[in-house]
Amino acid sequence: MSRKIKGSKVVITGGTGSFGSNMARYLLTQDVEEIRIFSRDEAKQDAMRHALSDTRVRFFIGDTRDPESVERVVRGSDLIFHAAALKQVPSAEFFPLEAVKTNINGSANVLRSAIENEVKGVVCLSTDKAVYPINAMGMSKALMEKTAQAFARDYQDSKTTIAVTRYGNVMYSRGSVIPLFISQIKSGKSLTITDPTMTRFLMSLAESVDLVKYAFENAQTGDLFVRKAPASTIDTLAHALIEMFGGKKNQIQTIGFRHGEKLYESLLSTEERVKSEDLGGYFRVPLDSRDLNYSVYFEEGQPRKESLEAYTSHNTERLDVEAVKKLLLTIPEVRQELGN
Repeated sequence: MSRKIKGSKVVITGGTGSFGSNMARYLLTQDVEEIRIFSRDEAKQDAMRHALSDTRVRFFIGDTRDPESVERVVRGSDLIFHAAALKQVPSAEFFPLEAVKTNINGSANVLRSAIENEVKGVVCLSTDKAVYPINAMGMSKALMEKTAQAFARDYQDSKTTIAVTRYGNVMYSRGSVIPLFISQIKSGKSLTITDPTMTRFLMSLAESVDLVKYAFENAQTGDLFVRKAPASTIDTLAHALIEMFGGKKNQIQTIGFRHGEKLYESLLSTEERVKSEDLGGYFRVPLDSRDLNYSVYFEEGQPRKESLEAYTSHNTERLDVEAVKKLLLTIPEVRQELGN
């Protein structure tokens, strides 16, 4: 009950991004006392200030890489949603040290400040790319998760509960392929896809916000949460949008994989699936709270449980064109593009 959102002062790092801005709008409906938007982009902050026009929202310019600016926004807060990150796979491939500075070191600054200021709860946003990572962005996010779990393990007696939420593809978030496809359809261009058999989870921003709320209010420190979601192939998604937007003349062009791109998304590894708890709509992976007792690793070990498949966009519920169209109509931005 101490981590209820109602009446809390909530910090959102990366608060002007897709996740952060949607989280802020949701929190304003939940009777929060204050929302602190923390980011580097003053132009986006100014636009958000005018769009929300709510005195409960305060704006802080700063960078998670800078401990002093993190301390300034965290002091006196109750909850933190940590969404600030370098998220674009190609960018991180060419500038991996920048991903390390933001995704790992910046996250450590947020967690350290949260514990020192006795914040009640921190939820860190992660990605499917952290599972079996093949690109720098995924590797940095995997180490962000390990950093969060290390803080949770080292400070189990602190007043701060630390949790991680892991997402696959979120529909119509910044950088999502859906607005690109809609733009290509409306301009009469070919829809560019990397591989028609590629699959992606389909989750709305509203559903992702629900997962964060669940984690805030129910997590034990060190927990990792995944929300179950259906998936489709990129080819199915493209055809669904073509049918919805009347793009009968649009062609689909296969252009090949981008730097560090995966054929499918994985939200739980095989090893995590074995340890996970099925909560119905979610999976919960508890913290491995063992300390560095070498006998556990070299002499005793632990028996392996029955093997389970990793949870991926290839083996989850697969949607056809009609089901994808129905799901897309639940997204306000898609309805707006359709003129509904």
